[in-house]
Amino acid sequence: MQRSIQQEVDELTFGLVDCLTAEELAERLSECREKGRPFRLKYGADPSAPDIHLGHSVPLRKMRAFQELGHRVDFVIGDFTGMIGDPTGRSKTRPPLSKEEVAANARTYEEQVFKILDPELTDIRFNADWNDVLSFSDVIRLAATYTVAGMLERNDYRRRFEAEKPIYIHEFLYPLAQAYDSVHLESDAEIGGTDQLFNFVTTREIMKRHGLRPEIVLTVPLLEGTDGVEKMSKSLGNYIGINEAPEQIYGKTMSIPDELIVRYYTLCTDVAAAEVRRLEADMAAGELNPRDAKARLARELVRLYHGDDAVTGAEEHFNTVVRRKELPDEIAVYTVKPDENWICAVIKDIGFAKSNGEARRLIKQGAVRLDGEKVGDVDLELTADKHGGQVFQVGKRRFRRLVFP
Repeated sequence: MQRSIQQEVDELTFGLVDCLTAEELAERLSECREKGRPFRLKYGADPSAPDIHLGHSVPLRKMRAFQELGHRVDFVIGDFTGMIGDPTGRSKTRPPLSKEEVAANARTYEEQVFKILDPELTDIRFNADWNDVLSFSDVIRLAATYTVAGMLERNDYRRRFEAEKPIYIHEFLYPLAQAYDSVHLESDAEIGGTDQLFNFVTTREIMKRHGLRPEIVLTVPLLEGTDGVEKMSKSLGNYIGINEAPEQIYGKTMSIPDELIVRYYTLCTDVAAAEVRRLEADMAAGELNPRDAKARLARELVRLYHGDDAVTGAEEHFNTVVRRKELPDEIAVYTVKPDENWICAVIKDIGFAKSNGEARRLIKQGAVRLDGEKVGDVDLELTADKHGGQVFQVGKRRFRRLVFP
């Protein structure tokens, strides 16, 4: 039986932080149903960080919920805006990327995104296709649709202006270019993290000034990383990548703080809301050990991205390599310096050895392990792709979790 429009709205807005507005969403969905056309939801992907992790999965999973109701997704890879640089949430502008870097990163998006989205209901688009053909006069006309005062309402810009720190003109062009994506596509709605709210509200205003109905704004929570503090980010090393090996997904999930268990279940899995509430109540009552709740969470995540067959192997690996090695529940994080990633230098810098020579002896004695496996190479250089998130152990009771800047 077909859902009512209100049932669709209730389902699609569940878990959102912002919906501007639910009334408009209901009207647009009703119109699409009457005209027999799909509702079009836009998502802008930053090509500077193409490895999709659980933080990215939050909006992607909501997009999949739209697709399950027959709606379409415009997955816009910002190959043009990536060459401008977005300072969102930063005190200085993000460095722009070259065309070659953007193209390489975009390819990895296309390889990963369909682990979540339905390819039959997804249109991969590149915003250089329409932005690169704009003339300088077109850009001036676009710039005339918004004011400097409006731009300075953005917290980051205002703080920098008040602190007399430079704001370059091209930075104002980023939200304009992002808005033009929606003008070109005539988007029904746009989804992203709460850090994109300013850009989305700007887009609504600019669409109005182009004679279009403003898109509906949908924002989702920003997921904390495995450290429980910072937003999940590959650059901070606190991420769980959906393309990582099952053993890594499982192990990293088991390392999250207990207070994030319910949030990860809610935002990152298909476990029903009622079941999540039961888990939360059982943990609060002391009837469910948080470690067991995390183990189920780890199984759910491995199943989502690698299938049922990978779950048993990932769990057995964790129990063999990690749990039975009696690792502590809380392990301090050590950030590997790019210019000091030689394993002996790391051991010394952490304070597990007084000199490089002592570090060499510890390795030769078999006292150094990475994720439970002995390290035998005294010349090993630690790298983000191989060792990020791994547990570094010296002796029986000294541990650090490796992250990379």
